[in-house]
Amino acid sequence: MRATVFHPRLAALFRDHLGQDVFRLEPDTIGIAGHDVADRILAARRATEVERPTFKPLHGRSIPRGEAGSVIRTIGADVREALKRTRPRPEDVDLSGVWPLRGHLFLRDLILGQDPYRLRVLMSRNLELTPKLTWTVIAAGAALPGRVGRRGAPLTAIAGLTADAKGYQDRRYAMGMYRRAAAPVCFTVSTLVANALWLGSPFDPETPNRHILYEAMRLLPPSWNILRNASPEYPGIDERIGAGDDVLLLPLLSHRDPKLWEDPDTFRPERWETLDPDTAPGYLPFGHSSERCWGRHMVMPLAELLLDLLRGSGLAVDPEQTSAKVPLVGLLGVEDVKVTAVRGAAA
Repeated sequence: MRATVFHPRLAALFRDHLGQDVFRLEPDTIGIAGHDVADRILAARRATEVERPTFKPLHGRSIPRGEAGSVIRTIGADVREALKRTRPRPEDVDLSGVWPLRGHLFLRDLILGQDPYRLRVLMSRNLELTPKLTWTVIAAGAALPGRVGRRGAPLTAIAGLTADAKGYQDRRYAMGMYRRAAAPVCFTVSTLVANALWLGSPFDPETPNRHILYEAMRLLPPSWNILRNASPEYPGIDERIGAGDDVLLLPLLSHRDPKLWEDPDTFRPERWETLDPDTAPGYLPFGHSSERCWGRHMVMPLAELLLDLLRGSGLAVDPEQTSAKVPLVGLLGVEDVKVTAVRGAAA
């Protein structure tokens, strides 16, 4: 039996608010876990630029939606090219080791391996420690003389935006966008697959990868909260929300609400044989129907690829590991999961 050990503040959310719809978290913050209220909150208006998780202003410079969409399409093209290189499925990939780091490194090299070091270093998970560290590395790379990448050498499409930048300021901005676009793809997919491995491996050979992933995102949603700043629309939706209250929507709780889910704490991928992830009440792994995450069409194919490789190699969580921690970070997931060859795990 594996124990998932949540950070105390996350555990307190389960203990104090599971099954509630609207509750006060802080003097100026209301928590929302009821699916009906959450649906109306998210439908009331679009996210502002400071509420968007990936495309917040970059060093004080706004990122228009048109530019954000163009960047997503660019990294999407790189992901499609990477997926082409995995057909037929490679047989010599070793994904054993500590996850999600092992999966992150595999994806970094698969998608961005041809890019120069000053860009690939921006994929380091260590840069998550502080924004200052991230910007120090970006500034150092932007200050290096010469073009990013040798002229004529192959680059990913997302790196091409950096190579075309003129001058230090534009190069620094382009490198910031490179990290903003590429790093979340690698981080999110590797975390999602690590969560799935921890929750359910070894898997039933008949269970589709997609059902495994939907269920992993239900129990451990990588995007476990959605922030909306105080807005005049919200008090009219629920009188418990004050005019100055920020709102924190919590898929972490709605995904386990016993009013919505049968046997809510159990990993049961077979439930998705009859459920639609786009319409299941309270299920928000990729945001609300009014504003879906732009990256979901990259996340799912890459996550399915990783699961294919893992299952085909007979890899699963080391039977000797019985607990894993879930830290309090923006991207929710278990850390330091040991993955190894396990007899009977091939699927």
